[in-house]
Amino acid sequence: MKTATILFMFISGFLLSEPMNPMPITWKNLSDVQFTRKLNKEVSMYFLYPSFGQSVKSLQGKEIQIKGYIIPVDENENIYVVSAQPMAACFFCGGAGPESIMELQFKNKKQRFKTDEQRTVKGTLHLNPSDIEHLNYILKNVEVVN
Repeated sequence: MKTATILFMFISGFLLSEPMNPMPITWKNLSDVQFTRKLNKEVSMYFLYPSFGQSVKSLQGKEIQIKGYIIPVDENENIYVVSAQPMAACFFCGGAGPESIMELQFKNKKQRFKTDEQRTVKGTLHLNPSDIEHLNYILKNVEVVN
């Protein structure tokens, strides 16, 4: 009986201490969202507010990995987004929807990327339904995978 208990504790400790791999997702996984144009009274402007579908909601707080095009927003402030499309066709240039970009908040604050550099990044996904200062998808504690 003691051997079984010790073996169970050893295996449990090993499994719990093993790091979890991020869940690889694609941009298609993030397309389960509907947008409604609403007036934001604080700034007197209209914005697209998301209603996330159940499959997207299930990703909230999970460590994910996604490949896309890096687009600098403010290199001096280390503000970047990852996009499903290159800059010429991304959301900011009118070629895609807001579900096709993700705000990157890096673990290591000193990052440098070229526009449209294709990279795979990982981090914890946070859904943002209402804060107009941030994108709808925010990836926190981001690390570059490749």
